[in-house]
Amino acid sequence: MSVLYVIATPIGNLEDISLRTLRLLREVDLIAAEDTRAIRHLLSAYGIRAVVTSYHEHNKLTKLDYLLGYLQTHSVALVSEAGTPGLSDPGYELITAAVKQGVRVIPIPGASAVIAALVVSGLPSDQFLYIGFLPRRGQQRKRLLVSLAGEARTVIAFESPHRLKSALNDILESLGDRDIAVCRELTKIHEEVFRGRVSQAIEHFTEPRGEFTLVIRGKMADDSVVTDRQAEELWKLYRQGMGAREAVAQVAHITGLSKNGLYRTWLKLMKEK
Repeated sequence: MSVLYVIATPIGNLEDISLRTLRLLREVDLIAAEDTRAIRHLLSAYGIRAVVTSYHEHNKLTKLDYLLGYLQTHSVALVSEAGTPGLSDPGYELITAAVKQGVRVIPIPGASAVIAALVVSGLPSDQFLYIGFLPRRGQQRKRLLVSLAGEARTVIAFESPHRLKSALNDILESLGDRDIAVCRELTKIHEEVFRGRVSQAIEHFTEPRGEFTLVIRGKMADDSVVTDRQAEELWKLYRQGMGAREAVAQVAHITGLSKNGLYRTWLKLMKEK
């Protein structure tokens, strides 16, 4: 049968796998895996023999026609290194192409670092915004964070250990000292969930190691403090020839902050300059 199964695999603990997933990994004709070593380790743990081919960030376009052709008459399981394919992992191109080709695409749910981090964070979980990995470059990361200053929903992001400290500092500068949960190595031996303020997280993670999921509290009604980063944006707009009213309106629109508070910051900046 021509079916593409989008299968979630454990994010750490191999016991976090469903009976349905185990059955399908045995039954499918081919497994397209982001990391062939990782899937073979999983298959070996459960005594499963299967045909595996690589499908990752660097070959996802060149491998697309092959997999689509295979799907004409066979079933394929799409798996990422860990978690759900297509969610900050390769898979989107294959899934959309399969849908356009009329292939049946079936989700097989399972472990998710996003949901796991959210439910243990202690932060509001009724609405949230997942933004994937934060941008690697500092300026791009800061621009994104400033644009989220007015976001009332809980924000979830992934970050690597070598960029964690820079990211936390940028969060503090752009969003203020909000509540945050920093989840490290979820479901693994060294699992850790830190809950506190951003400034406290900066002090706690002096030598970050492992994989991180950040859960950041959204903007609350009393979050009216204009950060240094937002004040800097105001000043940049002024230097570009923008008037006070226009500059304040633009930053208020981006951040969700009150125009009155931003205007007071504007006046303070004018005095200092």
